[in-house]
Amino acid sequence: MFGTAIIVFREVLEASIIIGILAAATRSVPNSRRWLFAGLLAGLAGSGLVATFTDVIGSLANGIGQEIFNAIVLGIAVLMLAWHNIWMSSHGAALAKNAKSVGKNITDGTSECSVLLVIVGLAVLREGSETVLFLYGIAASNDGGQSSMLLGGLIGTLLGVAVGYTLYAGLARVPMRWFFTATGILVLLLAAGMASQAAHFLIQADLLPSLASPLWDTSTVLPENGLPGMLLHSLVGYDSRPAGMQIVFYLVALVVIYTGMKLVGRPRQTAMKNHDSK
Repeated sequence: MFGTAIIVFREVLEASIIIGILAAATRSVPNSRRWLFAGLLAGLAGSGLVATFTDVIGSLANGIGQEIFNAIVLGIAVLMLAWHNIWMSSHGAALAKNAKSVGKNITDGTSECSVLLVIVGLAVLREGSETVLFLYGIAASNDGGQSSMLLGGLIGTLLGVAVGYTLYAGLARVPMRWFFTATGILVLLLAAGMASQAAHFLIQADLLPSLASPLWDTSTVLPENGLPGMLLHSLVGYDSRPAGMQIVFYLVALVVIYTGMKLVGRPRQTAMKNHDSK
């Protein structure tokens, strides 16, 4: 039961943190909750399909299909998170200023909401399919009865959701003038962490050189299977034994997305200042 709870907790934690941050970041965007919920349902359905056909996926590309699949999912999620942050950079000031009447002032919120569906769907797809596969492996090894495994899965799910909700509730209390900066930083770190994880899978598939493996080892000081390590892994992509190529991907994602945010956000802020001065 304990092993099942830990596995489910870790996977649910990663997905719930992403959903919690995005839910907080888009709380002023019209209809965002519907799209988040739709993404959750789509991800659950997709994870079931992936788990069903995992043997087929794993046998593709000379047996490295699962690694390539994970890297593709993460790569798309990074692109969607980048789009989300760039969109928020160009509209965040207006959202903060007109929070009560945002539906009338932000006319293209639908495009942002559709991105939310994709991000949440991909997050749940990946974590959900991995959870099903891990649980299948535990069941196949007869490590405990079904009732024990079910109880462990339920405990892990509840704990993961609780941590994600706690993060959301904490962000929702941040004053509006700092809110978009705080959530923007979190989403930026999420995207960089996912880029690093994508590099990890491509290295495993021998499609990328490692450059150095590991570049450092902090597993004895801050192991990834401990609660602090799990939280840092989910929030900022912490890896106790990263390869050099993972750090390259992490830094490139940070720089590219941050630069895009600044380039897009500056003209919007200037236009709003000019409008206010009239």
